[in-house]
Amino acid sequence: MSTRFGGRSRVTARPRLLGADDLPPVEIVNPDGSSRLLLIGDHAGNLVPSALGTLGVAAHDLARHIGWDIGVDALGRSLAARLDAVFVRQRYSRLVIDCNRDPAAAAAIPAESDGTAIPGNVGLDPAARRVRVAEIHEPYQFAVGSALAGRPASDVLVSLHSFTPVLAGRARPWHLGVLHAGHNDAFARRLLDWLTRYTELTIGDNEPYRMDATDHTVPRHAFDTDRPYVELEIRQDLLEGAANVEIVASLLTAALAATVS
Repeated sequence: MSTRFGGRSRVTARPRLLGADDLPPVEIVNPDGSSRLLLIGDHAGNLVPSALGTLGVAAHDLARHIGWDIGVDALGRSLAARLDAVFVRQRYSRLVIDCNRDPAAAAAIPAESDGTAIPGNVGLDPAARRVRVAEIHEPYQFAVGSALAGRPASDVLVSLHSFTPVLAGRARPWHLGVLHAGHNDAFARRLLDWLTRYTELTIGDNEPYRMDATDHTVPRHAFDTDRPYVELEIRQDLLEGAANVEIVASLLTAALAATVS
């Protein structure tokens, strides 16, 4: 981009979001993993770029479910080790930009979440929105696409999420949810069947959320190519502490291994 002053042309830099002290938006855990399962975490981190301060949000709010999917980072790392799978995780808070939403949607950069105002997201101009897309959303989606490129069409995309036990005053009884939306969802249905048959947990079929038009990552990378996929939701109280994470990881390792074979 250039601007002319007194007959001279001066190049002006595009605005930047991530500074020298900010981490890259994507971390690839176990990049040489051999599993047919590719693990991803759209909301696996809750960092905020230094240029945005705290978004006007208290630290305890960034640490709760509105800031990220609690427990998914630890769960993804454990599953990557147990299954020898690649885990692609996004480091920045979903309040900076939600990488599981269409970047053009208003909900991708929310002004409010579960009753908490996000002042740093109010009144953003198009340029401010574009820089968040360009420096966080697009690199993450590119990393997921790159991790899938060259893999056999039968390799499975496994999206890891977690959900709060109580939302808007209503308790959510499911321990795990299996999300799917037609297309090539035979893998997701087999996993749902295994979890229902071989555990005593309350397993949700498209609960506590349905996979629908609000989801972005799985539809973007799996639907057009008929790639098998599943989106897993784990209740966050089951992921509190390292011991609980390992219990869930052990269960999901058995379920995923039995379903993918």
